Amino acid sequence: MDTILNVKNVSKTYQSAGRTLTVLDTIHFAVEAGSTVSIVGPSGSGKTTLLGLCAGLDNSSSGSVELHGIQLEKLNEDQRAQIRNQYVGFIFQNFQLLPTLTALENVMVPLELRGEKNIKPRALDLLDKVGLSDRGHHYPAQLSGGEQQRVSLARAFSNQPRILFADEPTGNLDAETSGKIVNLIFDLNKQAGTTLILVTHDLDLASKTGRIIRLKGGRVVADETVTQKNTEYNMQNTESESTN
Repeated sequence: MDTILNVKNVSKTYQSAGRTLTVLDTIHFAVEAGSTVSIVGPSGSGKTTLLGLCAGLDNSSSGSVELHGIQLEKLNEDQRAQIRNQYVGFIFQNFQLLPTLTALENVMVPLELRGEKNIKPRALDLLDKVGLSDRGHHYPAQLSGGEQQRVSLARAFSNQPRILFADEPTGNLDAETSGKIVNLIFDLNKQAGTTLILVTHDLDLASKTGRIIRLKGGRVVADETVTQKNTEYNMQNTESESTN
């Protein structure tokens, strides 16, 4: 299989009160196209920071991130934004919908940014796939949390991304709604053949992916292909450490 994401010796540091704070320390892994990967670990282990670097939302302090064969650290912010819009989809814990746009308009935004034409039918089809064909004219404030995340999911797939990054996609949802969103994520991902990388503290969700990368103190402490046996191991160990 082709490698769609290659993270090579990536570190991320910040200066705080005259001291250097290391959030990520020499992270190294590669992800095959079409695979599903969870990044888990206790609060403060660097999960969301790592996701942001992989997606080109920020630059690493050292090392390199190669997305779809493109070295992100060699690009300026505008170029990285162009790469994200071309290859990447996002799902966030707090939905990140534009409040002044309807559900349908939110789904259409990535397509409009790409300058595509005749985009309304595709956006309507995606809203139908997430069960919101009758809610397209509603604004985010008129939708429940679960409905907002469904809109976010439709938007994430609207530009037919090669890789989907999900940051705690069920973090603000109740258990029943979370289950429905999880099923939608994996169903849509399978249909589209997209690579899925998700950050989660939901251990049941993590076990549904084909691989679990576990962080602690900004380092990778485990990187395992998921089988029932090592899923139970990961869940027990992560559960004992995770506080987020």
